[in-house]
Amino acid sequence: MCVMTDDFHALPTDDSHADDLDGLEDGQLLHLNGADLYVEAVGLTGEDSDTPVVFLHGGPGYNSLSFRALFGERLEGMGRPVVYLDQRGSGRSGALEDTEQGADTLDLDTLVADLEALRAELGVNQLIPLGHGFGALIALEYARRHPTRTARAVVVNPWVHFPELAYTLLEEASAQRGVEVEDPAERVRAETPSGQYAPIGEARVEAAFELLNARDLLNTMQFRDPASRMHLEFTDAEGQLTGGGAVQEALVNQGLWEFEYPPFLQELRRPVFVIAGVHDRTSYPGQVGWVADLGGGEVTVLDAGHYPWLDDEDAFAEALEEALTR
Repeated sequence: MCVMTDDFHALPTDDSHADDLDGLEDGQLLHLNGADLYVEAVGLTGEDSDTPVVFLHGGPGYNSLSFRALFGERLEGMGRPVVYLDQRGSGRSGALEDTEQGADTLDLDTLVADLEALRAELGVNQLIPLGHGFGALIALEYARRHPTRTARAVVVNPWVHFPELAYTLLEEASAQRGVEVEDPAERVRAETPSGQYAPIGEARVEAAFELLNARDLLNTMQFRDPASRMHLEFTDAEGQLTGGGAVQEALVNQGLWEFEYPPFLQELRRPVFVIAGVHDRTSYPGQVGWVADLGGGEVTVLDAGHYPWLDDEDAFAEALEEALTR
């Protein structure tokens, strides 16, 4: 996973552009950066002084539908414009294979470039990226790459160090099966030809999912209780959105499970706020700690899981509003 080096500039705003924004509240496909991206926006005035919160879902390959359905009204009531983006190849956006870049080129650079293209299309000077899980990686890299375009970044249960996350999954799967952890790292290093990067993260994930299937493992680690999981599953079923596998496969092929973002955290120059769920063992405390220690993130820990708006909507709303205004 590489980092981008190009930049975009805001488009001029006018009355016709403001009229175009009115149609985004119910959702539209916008052709941006070579992809059809599904966007919903609430509260945009067409002025370049708007500073919208842009929700960046996790997965990778999930969507923004459930977040808006479950928490959108609260977020939209906080007095800021809000934008919901289904990332390229995800949710209601166009298929990854139909993008101009194709499915084989998906990486962090492309996803960040999509976000910057969206900012330019909206005609605003700055964004507040609100990233969840994998989406936190996009939010943080956008803030690093485009500090003048970022008012602040807010991340919820971030994932930033993927070999470490893979080991956390392997530890949990081993514990669930009642066996000792067998880390394949040394074996993979020994088997990897000199001069090539050893795919340790991918090997750890494969070992974890051999012990326990991915869905059961993540459900065990991410949800505070079964009621929260069932609530999300019901919302997803109502939305009738499936897929995401192509996005996950493309990112894995680009080396996602070997990607270590922490060194880049030290380059952040914008305020970073972290909201963590103490019951989300995929993110807390390890991944959260990276963002706090190296990125200077101010951390709020809630009695919640990976989707804190499911477990305690009021506490999450309070933490988010503080992160947006502090």
